[in-house]
Amino acid sequence: MWRNNIMTIPVAKNPPLVEDLRNHSPEQLAELRLLLQAAAPSRPDPRRPGFFEVEGSSSVFYIFKYPTGTKVLLLGVWERESDPVAALVACTRPAA
Repeated sequence: MWRNNIMTIPVAKNPPLVEDLRNHSPEQLAELRLLLQAAAPSRPDPRRPGFFEVEGSSSVFYIFKYPTGTKVLLLGVWERESDPVAALVACTRPAA
């Protein structure tokens, strides 16, 4: 009889531990942690299994994600390429 009252308790999944291998700034590490917690879309590296590119607001992060999902290694960060035409239009367009 007591089995009819079984409840499932949702447990929040812990975000993966981020290890920095190249001495990146604390701001970059914080942005990556936020992206990982928000399950930001990532592009897998077709030549290297387990390696991904995660796009942030202004940077792209190159990471290795352990198969267990408990740890992420930050390997590199670079600025996102912006559209030069959009930047030119924004500069030449008068403010409303």
